[in-house]
Amino acid sequence: MEKSQREFLESLVTAPSPAGYEQPVRHVYQAYTQEFADSVGSDVHGNVIAIRNPSGNPRLMFAGHCDELGFQVNYVNDQGYIYFNTIGGHDAGLIPGRRVVVHNSKGPVAGVTGRRAVHLTPSSERGKPAKIENIWIDIAVADKEEAESLVSIGDPITYDTGLQNLRSGVVAGRALDNKIGTWVVAEALRRITKTDLQASVHAVATVQEEIGLRGAETSAYSINPDVAVAVDVTHATDHPNITKQTAGDVKLGGGATISRGPNFNPLVVEKLIEAAESIGISYQLEAAPRGTGTDANAIQLARAGVATGLVSVPLRYMHTPSEVVALSDADGAASLLAAFANRLTRNDEFTP
Repeated sequence: MEKSQREFLESLVTAPSPAGYEQPVRHVYQAYTQEFADSVGSDVHGNVIAIRNPSGNPRLMFAGHCDELGFQVNYVNDQGYIYFNTIGGHDAGLIPGRRVVVHNSKGPVAGVTGRRAVHLTPSSERGKPAKIENIWIDIAVADKEEAESLVSIGDPITYDTGLQNLRSGVVAGRALDNKIGTWVVAEALRRITKTDLQASVHAVATVQEEIGLRGAETSAYSINPDVAVAVDVTHATDHPNITKQTAGDVKLGGGATISRGPNFNPLVVEKLIEAAESIGISYQLEAAPRGTGTDANAIQLARAGVATGLVSVPLRYMHTPSEVVALSDADGAASLLAAFANRLTRNDEFTP
């Protein structure tokens, strides 16, 4: 991965973007894509749409959601401790004891998620997952008045973790679900080099996926694509305590996955496989026997229906503060999407 590409990924991960509060990461995406897109704009929902060859045919949509899990200030008690709502699907057992940042209009406020220490917990309650209402955020203030001078009800909150190298091109970080997918769709747009590109390509950083695929629904309606590919993460199943008979066999570093199943147009799947093989990149197949919890689900059902595919980057430890991906999988996914776009023609047919 080139320096500029790595810096773009780091900027995406660093920018806070709990669902509904994506403005910082939207600005990062817009600044990067405007260097090579023919146009970049946002809709009223907050989706950022970068376009190449706007008058082309067919109309192709790439979607990578840019929102992340997070929290929201809900209540401040008399002692100045903050109680919060969750944004997206969290494992409550992972929340206590984490460094967090409250993002206020006056500036970021550092804090720590706290709960009663195990030494002070009745034996009957030990070993049980913490309930959200029994976890708070400590920002080291004297009282409610001081806390409310720093934070406001409704302020978004994120874990205070960035991108970290592990080894062999593997990185860990917050919100790689799905900042890595946002990176892929932007990079795919940049890598489209065919001078006689026939497709009009719309690379969208969608919003509010983690609370119901909302940005994909609105952007697909406005773009009205003929064909679309969503990019998300999927569970790598190459770590302990996984039953591959039910979870499948997906390896970190084995290449991006191409999903097959009723959520996906079989001709789009076929063309994705052909594109991968045409440029000699590794890929893995993944089974999805029903509608998925990705933007692909909302896009497929837009208007009268869209021929949709899903390319995913394998990821370990999904929806935790330290998600893990192999950069080579993301790089391959970007090249795959670019090849897919380059190979599309106005004569392609997607009716099964």
